[in-house]
Amino acid sequence: MVIGGTRPEFIKLASLISNLQEIPQVDLIFIHSGQHFDEAMSDRIIEELGLPDPVQNFDVGNRSDVQQIAKTLRECESAIRNYEPDIVLAEGDTNTVAAVAMTAKKIGTPFAHVEAGLRSFDRSMPEEVNRVIADACSELCFCPTEISAVNLCGEGVLPNRIRITGNTIVDACQKYLPKAFTKSNILREIGLSDRFGLVTIHRRENVDNPEKLSRIIDALCGLDEIDLVFPIHPRTQKRLAKSVSWQRTSTAPNLILSSPLGYLDFLRLLASSTLVLTDSGGVQEEALTLRVPCLTLRENTERPETVIAGGNRLVGTEPQLVKSSAREILSDRERAVAGIARENPLGDGKAGARIAKLCVDYCENTYSTVTVSTPQLVAPIFLTVGTMEQGITVTEFSDRVGGLVTMIYDKTGSPMFPNPDLCLENGWSVCLLGHKPDHHNTRQITKNISTIPSRQ
Repeated sequence: MVIGGTRPEFIKLASLISNLQEIPQVDLIFIHSGQHFDEAMSDRIIEELGLPDPVQNFDVGNRSDVQQIAKTLRECESAIRNYEPDIVLAEGDTNTVAAVAMTAKKIGTPFAHVEAGLRSFDRSMPEEVNRVIADACSELCFCPTEISAVNLCGEGVLPNRIRITGNTIVDACQKYLPKAFTKSNILREIGLSDRFGLVTIHRRENVDNPEKLSRIIDALCGLDEIDLVFPIHPRTQKRLAKSVSWQRTSTAPNLILSSPLGYLDFLRLLASSTLVLTDSGGVQEEALTLRVPCLTLRENTERPETVIAGGNRLVGTEPQLVKSSAREILSDRERAVAGIARENPLGDGKAGARIAKLCVDYCENTYSTVTVSTPQLVAPIFLTVGTMEQGITVTEFSDRVGGLVTMIYDKTGSPMFPNPDLCLENGWSVCLLGHKPDHHNTRQITKNISTIPSRQ
């Protein structure tokens, strides 16, 4: 059972759904929560992506967070009990995902979270709380990158529940970009020149804060040297219409306003734009994948890979910083693009296939998750890899000392995900659960319990 409810979820679930449909032994149940109910954000996207018609719509609609979650809990319980799926999947950080995860967990049906482990470490964001809830309820955590996997390990999620799969947004960009260039006429319809920017604003922290929203509009209107295409999210439209910023927004000569776009039109615009200004997590990822310089109008991001790779910069909402950062890109875009890493840290475009296979393996009992017996646990134990252990894999090390490796730290103290096939190096530190102090091989290993090497 795959449950989605918003435009970004449908986009990121598309490759997973298509891969599941190609596996003969899979009976796919696709359900729409109805969290996005606007036609452009829902039915049109599902049709454009070639997704199957949902067998059910929870009709969550335009409700408060609590009411959305409550309705999803009730409807999801009924659906799971009716269809009796072997596994339930959801993607992302919405109210839909949190509610589906909790429902599956309470009923006892395995839940798999696609895009697990993302963290902004800002609990004031409702999306961050949803991510934590979903991961805590997940039997399988499909992380897009090693950074997200390490985040989960740091929260105590056992590595056996974690798989690094890549991000399905890369799958979507690779699959639909050729179609966007052949089928979308959006550039001609809008009458755009070769030099324009793209804007997306929808995060509650921005649009529900009149001061922040006003600063963003000031910055956009101040970039009068470039046209900015601004597809307005329904939530943003509602807030702008009630604010003093609407007059400036609707009359600014450089802002080209539109209703929400289909995915092919949006992808065509993004791929052709000079830069993008956004507060969307998915757009940060799409911009990096398409090598379009991105400015994120937030103070933090749960996608640090986009910043590390040189494709994204956090600029907040202060107008002067936003404008100066944009003008830096506009003055030398070739340099900005050259600074983006060639190898996409978000993956190779095969995440959907990997996740589909892992789900089937799990249902066929060839994917095992491990629990540690409680009596063995007092506290995590840190051991330092010595010369006799250098070169052995994490699995071999775990077998040798009789504990479960939950994190690896290199000589600088930087954490690494304990991939079972990772070969250890002399001087690394290993964090263990379930260690047996009287194991006959432990005397070969130097104990380092007092401190973890400081991170650089």
